Amino acid sequence: MIRINLLPHREEKRKQKKTAFVALMALGGILGVAVVLVVGGYNASRISIQNERNLVLSNANAELDKKIVAIATLKQEIEALKARQQAVEDLQGDRNQPVYLLDELVKQTPTGVYLKSFKQDGQRVSLTGYAQSQERVAEMLRNLAGASPWLEKPELTEVKAVALTQSKTGKKVVEFTLVVGIKRPRDKDAVKGVPKPGQPIVTVLAAGVTP
Repeated sequence: MIRINLLPHREEKRKQKKTAFVALMALGGILGVAVVLVVGGYNASRISIQNERNLVLSNANAELDKKIVAIATLKQEIEALKARQQAVEDLQGDRNQPVYLLDELVKQTPTGVYLKSFKQDGQRVSLTGYAQSQERVAEMLRNLAGASPWLEKPELTEVKAVALTQSKTGKKVVEFTLVVGIKRPRDKDAVKGVPKPGQPIVTVLAAGVTP
């Protein structure tokens, strides 16, 4: 009977398998490292691209912030210019207010009313005068409230009966004080009967019967 010893052959196969396994593990490690490097490189490139985009966005935001500040400053300058322009227009319009006031008082003062003084404080005018009766005072209030294009919101602050100092019979009249507002040209939508430049303007203060 012939006997064959298979131990060296088996040992050789075992060594070959072990060597193949080690080579496979090394190849797997190399592939793993390669994959990690490729993925890391890709992620790094994407991060770099995103950082560049973020930088572009940051620069754009900074430019927008500058423009917003410039626009806000420009708006403030425009508002300041508008305020100055309005102030100049108001000053130019206010120069004619005494003319309009006198003209309107002549037109709206009814017969039987005598104005002895008036005082302007801003856009309010205080009027003091005498009337033959309280009905005359009421008529003047109605005229100032509705018929005048330049005067508005009259308020009667005081009314009383007084004796005429120059009357020997002791005749009494009504003394009144009222406050009325005067409009600016920009506050009026349409003005009727306003004197145009170059036209004569009546500057008589009192109208009606004097006491």
